[in-house]
Amino acid sequence: MKIAILGAGLMGSKLGRLWAAGGHDVTFAYSRSADKLARLARDAGATSGTVAEAVAGADAILLAVHWSRIGDVLAQAGDLEGRVVLNCCVPLNEANDALVLGPETSGAEELAAMRPGAAWVSCFNTSPSEAFDPVFSRKNTEPRPHLLIYGDNDGAKELAGGLIRDIGFDPLDAGGLATGRYAEPFAMVTAVLAYGQPGGPALTYRFDKLS
Repeated sequence: MKIAILGAGLMGSKLGRLWAAGGHDVTFAYSRSADKLARLARDAGATSGTVAEAVAGADAILLAVHWSRIGDVLAQAGDLEGRVVLNCCVPLNEANDALVLGPETSGAEELAAMRPGAAWVSCFNTSPSEAFDPVFSRKNTEPRPHLLIYGDNDGAKELAGGLIRDIGFDPLDAGGLATGRYAEPFAMVTAVLAYGQPGGPALTYRFDKLS
């Protein structure tokens, strides 16, 4: 699968590298440093380019930028009509310590309003990036950790679910984009648990219904 990674931070770089390791055709784009993109691509066995080059022909697009950069990256990406976009962004302020949206809306819903022609799926935003490598290394071990996924397009969620499984998580369907009103605050809880408690930040979770 051809995957465009828009964003060169911890989320985008780690997911892109792991998807490339799993055999996907990955292109990194959108960074203040072209050298950083080139280095990411070289280390991952992937490619790098402009946002427009990465998006062209991509089967899936991962949006992995700070909320303050959303307008700029979407302007470079175009209208995204008919494209599957995986959103791992949480609408954080500049200090990264508070949400700037909610409770009547969410980042997931606002993105869909900005690019209504795209098939949006939110995922990976409720897991710290430090968990990705250990989860990937244990991907054949059961039970696998859950990862919340929510969106309004079933086909896009199915595609995203396959990419989630490729990292080593089991996708847990949490409904439509409006779930972002609750999942984005939950992402803040997972951050507190990951970074505010002893034991390191590689936090995972799994929800089970008891009989």
